[in-house]
Amino acid sequence: MFNAKEKMAEVIQAQPEDATYEEIMRELAFERMVARGLEDSRQGWVISNGEIEQRIRAWQK
Repeated sequence: MFNAKEKMAEVIQAQPEDATYEEIMRELAFERMVARGLEDSRQGWVISNGEIEQRIRAWQK
């Protein structure tokens, strides 16, 4: 498993040489969101599509 600095360096190195600061930051944020989502899924912290639909309908009232 990667530590945070190693993973950040890997993502940065995978970017093209002309990548902007904003593009690199967006890729780092995306990588973190994916990692957190996968961890949530492994932990069973998920909500079914049906439950989400019910919550959205409740918000719309």
